[in-house]
Amino acid sequence: MSDCILCKIAKGEIPSKTIYEDNQFKVFLDIFPGSKGHTLIIPKQHVANIFELDEETAGELFKIATKVAKGMKKVLGFEGMNIVQNNGEIAGQTIFHFHLHLIPRYKDDQVSIKWEPKEADQAVLQELRDALVEGLK
Repeated sequence: MSDCILCKIAKGEIPSKTIYEDNQFKVFLDIFPGSKGHTLIIPKQHVANIFELDEETAGELFKIATKVAKGMKKVLGFEGMNIVQNNGEIAGQTIFHFHLHLIPRYKDDQVSIKWEPKEADQAVLQELRDALVEGLK
């Protein structure tokens, strides 16, 4: 897409602090980081979200995510990592090109990715489980 900022980064039309790149993917430092080393992984081909991402590309992307995350931990020495990927405006997606966030976590970093856990009704869970199993057939 000609107006997609991540497509422009993928093509090199907008500069980035790239840490890994191959024919399918680009991995670069986020210019609005949540923490030191916050990194984005994008497919070079425009895909809006996970619902448009094919399984083969997703598998390759997560192989790269694993490799990059391990390298980041070795170099940056953080305590943990959040891996975040938003789909749709209601889920917080603001750029409609699939991108995976690798967010290093440090003590007192003030990054907040939380929700209030609530105990689920077991009958509702069973009904939901049954519907999802059927839907995956």
